[in-house]
Amino acid sequence: MSAKVVWVPIESNPEVMTKFVHQLGVPSSWQLCDVYGLDDDLLSTVPQPAVALLLLFPINQKYEQYRLKETAEVKQRGQKISDKVYYMKQTISNACGTIGLIHCLANNRNRIQLASGPLKEFLDETDKLDPIERGRKLESNSSITIAHEERAQEGQTEPSQIDVDYHFVAFVHVDGALYELDGRKEFPINHGPTTEQMFLKDAAKVCRQYIERDPDEVHFTIVALTVSE
Repeated sequence: MSAKVVWVPIESNPEVMTKFVHQLGVPSSWQLCDVYGLDDDLLSTVPQPAVALLLLFPINQKYEQYRLKETAEVKQRGQKISDKVYYMKQTISNACGTIGLIHCLANNRNRIQLASGPLKEFLDETDKLDPIERGRKLESNSSITIAHEERAQEGQTEPSQIDVDYHFVAFVHVDGALYELDGRKEFPINHGPTTEQMFLKDAAKVCRQYIERDPDEVHFTIVALTVSE
């Protein structure tokens, strides 16, 4: 990750995130909302359709050990990644929230009709680029950078706290499979088959695994990209 480009992190705040994506050109009929729990009863309160999840979790030694193990296992067994998946590497410190949102939106363009604006222009420009080139293009995209900065200032993060130890990953349904998209990893992770109807429950299972791997940690939050109520 480049040490030269550092953003103030955007917080896991559905209201702030919703303003941000609307500023980028997402129709007002879409929103981010909190997911209050991962059991069936609480998942049933999430407005439908829910087409993506964003998980915020702590980065610590336990997680980093798991990440390295997972990468080695995936390389050994192999995996199929649909060429329809839009994935970008994170080359900007603290940009994981914005990159997670881009992953959520870019992989749902069949559902979300983006208006002419910063995000549509960025995706059109980067669709045929590789993941690292996409990350570099974000570094130089002034429109998205300014929008991110404006929304990040609405949060509670002080400038002295920008070196954070929390990270966002996105979960999306593309071409019949559940994908985890994390710009810090070497590649997308295919978590197996899913459907539009089962996506929320299937993604929740993977989020639950994150929590179960670190049972002493309480700082997990989840937001969903859904149609406005």
